[in-house]
This record gives sequence, C-alpha cells and structure tokens, in this order.
Amino acid sequence: MKLYHTSNTIVRVPDISHSRKHLDFGEGFYLTSLESQAIDYGRRFILRGEPAFMNIYYLADEIPNAIIKEFNEYDGQWLDFITACRKGLHHERYDIIIGGIADDQVFDTVDLYLQGKYNREQALDQLIWKKPNHQICITSQSILDNYLEFIDFITL
Repeated sequence: MKLYHTSNTIVRVPDISHSRKHLDFGEGFYLTSLESQAIDYGRRFILRGEPAFMNIYYLADEIPNAIIKEFNEYDGQWLDFITACRKGLHHERYDIIIGGIADDQVFDTVDLYLQGKYNREQALDQLIWKKPNHQICITSQSILDNYLEFIDFITL
C-alpha cells in the first residue's frame, strides 16, 4: 500500500522515538493513504516558513502477527480511544492503528468533550456528521524497520 508522511524533513528511516506522545493514536509514526491529505498537511509547514516534504512509502500487504486496530467511523469507540491517547492514558497495545484523524473540525468537538463542555452524547451527535479521513499510526519500530519502505519524496 502506498502511504504518505508530510514533514519539514525528508524521513528516509522513520523511527518511533521522534514521535510526540499525546497524539490521536498515541506515540507512533503517522501516515495516510490520501495524497491530498498529505499535501494539505504540508501547508502548515509552508505557512510557518519551513520546508515541506511529502515522503512516500510502501507498506507491505502482509505483516505477520501484527496487532491491528481499525476505526471505520467517528463513533464512541473512536472517541474513547482518542481521548485516552490525548490524555496520555494507557490503552491496549496495537502495532498499527487505522482511522479518522481529529482534524480542525473534528478536533473542536473532541476538545470541547475533553474540557467537559460537551458530554459524550453531545460529542457523538456532532461527530456523526463528519466523514472520517485517513491516518495510520505505526507504533512498532520492528514494523517500520521491516515492512515500511521509503520510496521517494516530493518537495511541496
């Protein structure tokens, strides 16, 4: 599967140690299968006057023994997982987590929920109307080393 990771650097050898801890799916290396999403993310770097590179990878179709969690929609399970990760709470261990990203519109709802301004039902009522985009978080350095191949990069 062809995947993209946008950064202010070219990332030929991804590693978990450079990840921030309190992201949507916790600490890991984040990618997307949506080229347009990767390009849009690059605008953040450009607006700050930084270089932006869309790194291109190939993830193997078969990864033996990988523990994978996939969220197909913004539902209660996704909301609970995201809020636990953003709070730094421990959760079940997965090697790869796939699901929607808490982009600007979705993050506003999650943030209001985290602040206690929305209860769970109110947050879910807002999220049901959002169409999930796509992110993959690889939390296993072994999978990065053995199953993710750097292909190329494009300067944005």
